[in-house]
Amino acid sequence: MTAPGRPLGRIAIVEDDPMLLEQLVWALKGEFEVATASDGVAGRALIATDPDLFLFDLRLPPSGRIEEGLGLVAQARQRDPEATVVVMSGEGEREAALRAVAHGAFDFFRKPVDAAELKLILRRAFERRRLVSENRGLREAALTKPEPGTMVGESPAMRALIRDLSRVAPSDASVLLVGESGTGKELAAHAIHAGSPRRNKPFIAVNASALPESLAESELFGHERGAFTGAFASRPGKFELAQGGTLFLDEVGTLSAGVQAKLLRALESREIERVGGRRSIPVDFRLVSATNEDLEARVAAGSFREDLYYRINSVPIRIPPLRERTGDVALLARHFLERYAARHRRPVRSLSPGALAGLEAYPWRGNVRELEHVVELLVLFASGPEATEEDLPRAIRRSASGAESGPSSFPDRVAAFEKRILEEAIAASNGVKAEAARRLQLDPNQMKYLCRKYGL
Repeated sequence: MTAPGRPLGRIAIVEDDPMLLEQLVWALKGEFEVATASDGVAGRALIATDPDLFLFDLRLPPSGRIEEGLGLVAQARQRDPEATVVVMSGEGEREAALRAVAHGAFDFFRKPVDAAELKLILRRAFERRRLVSENRGLREAALTKPEPGTMVGESPAMRALIRDLSRVAPSDASVLLVGESGTGKELAAHAIHAGSPRRNKPFIAVNASALPESLAESELFGHERGAFTGAFASRPGKFELAQGGTLFLDEVGTLSAGVQAKLLRALESREIERVGGRRSIPVDFRLVSATNEDLEARVAAGSFREDLYYRINSVPIRIPPLRERTGDVALLARHFLERYAARHRRPVRSLSPGALAGLEAYPWRGNVRELEHVVELLVLFASGPEATEEDLPRAIRRSASGAESGPSSFPDRVAAFEKRILEEAIAASNGVKAEAARRLQLDPNQMKYLCRKYGL
């Protein structure tokens, strides 16, 4: 509960009538810290200060039209999908106020201002804001809690990722998760779904690269009876199964041109047609896509539709590789050890310092998925309650011993130097390999070859 004399929070008021603005400040300053603006331009700057609540008049300079206030509501909600906005409207402008609510405003009241009514509405709005903040904190805590199926990590890279996932989850924006194989893109998609208003609806995951080209369209959009040989009954596709929920489309870059066109139409119209069907079926879904490819390069090469790329890339989020997650290898290893010891009913309870050092020295080209597989093997083959460096696979032991002395032969040293240059360029380009190639003056094919060669 707020202590006596302490403001409930900070409220931003945008009102062009100086007398009314003064009246509002006088009425609210005892309960709120108040910041003000008198037109749409100054109001947009005020939004960037991230107050707790917004109070907007609808008719504001410079245009004097209702759209000025509606634009402020939209901008506040775009900056923070959970922003709490209250609007003021004049007599006879109830329809305009309802439009503002449709744009995401929490509530409205009509002028002239009744101080008691206004304070009641704003207290309710602030309580809503407090609950939203608490829920956001709970979502972030849930994302960091090391339970099966959740993301584990305390490195700065993971904390930033968890923060980004928590922020985007409540919206309905399409998200593109970009990261190397094994980094946990599906877990990130699950986290977005779990933090969204769609959490109680289906989460449907599809690996596009695993779909045979001849069946991809049917799997995604469904088919009618008799649409092709073997279609003995009508069947809904993944879009229909995800109704009201989230569709996770992994390896989206592998979709054929025909399926890309149908996916674009589904995103634009929110309707699909089954294979062999003639009627449009309304679909309500949130799309989360993922790729380990450079889709910008695919667009430039003409193998991925540019219009679809911008549709699925409303919010791009990069999943960091394990080598960028300083300190997380030991945390993840212990997490997997506990999980697989319980699952396989094995007595292994800890990792020796030597085993941990070996795991941390290894480059993990397969990222978290590879680490999980190695720890499961340790659990299965360790002979006592502690897994030691002798239980590690030979490749990891060899990597650990090589880490001390470094590569000795000339080819090994050249390869290590070449790999380090690539890693630094990719990191400087925020993981965008096309930009890294431009920095290094490599053509796309050279970059692709070198990244495959070094597992980047």
